[in-house]
Amino acid sequence: MIEAVDLCKYYGSFAAVDHLTFTVRRGEVVAFLGPNGAGKSTTMKVLTGYLTPTAGTARLCGIDVVQDRIRAVERLGYLPENGPLYPEMTPRELLTFFAKARGMSIARLRDRLEFVTEECALQDLLDKPIGKCSKGQKQRTGMAQVLLHDPEVLIMDEPTTGLDPNQIRHVRELIKKLGQTRTILLSTHLFQEVEAMAGRVMLVNEGRLVFDGTPAEFKARGGGGMDQAFHALTGAQK
Repeated sequence: MIEAVDLCKYYGSFAAVDHLTFTVRRGEVVAFLGPNGAGKSTTMKVLTGYLTPTAGTARLCGIDVVQDRIRAVERLGYLPENGPLYPEMTPRELLTFFAKARGMSIARLRDRLEFVTEECALQDLLDKPIGKCSKGQKQRTGMAQVLLHDPEVLIMDEPTTGLDPNQIRHVRELIKKLGQTRTILLSTHLFQEVEAMAGRVMLVNEGRLVFDGTPAEFKARGGGGMDQAFHALTGAQK
């Protein structure tokens, strides 16, 4: 469902992504870890078609993201970190705008709006200007936009940023539920999120994949702790 084949992204002589190859299958929730500047967000932007790779191939649902970007991203829900929202719109207006942009029918929009309102707890926010919303409320609105068209693949960069503990718990449960039938790649710095949601861990450092395995295997690399494993695999970085 998500494929990276010898993927590279260079800025001059600097390799932000350096020959990454991996596959994520349907029904997997994969935590994408790495230090700041390791290439996580750049990789996600390449996979979503936001950035063009310098070399290599990125595919979503078997569709080459560079060669056929529109058809590929029709199957994608992407939540960037601090994703842009229109502050003068309400969540209802924003979701309606994106639904129309995607060519959704009125009946389909009605059904999906009801679903995302419930799943993302937007009942009291639908008609509140986004510019007046808290950070957590904006994050929930962004999550609703990601889920609106019922995508097969979800790529999320720090999906629980700005949420309170109750909202974090709800998002964890939602991601685990969605991961039963969809493919989810999520970036996070919180190890408790990894243990709560992911069945697989991929760790990048300096643009390269340095670990790919289960959370238990990852913990074992550090003698039983995720933070120790993270340091053991990336600690040489200055």
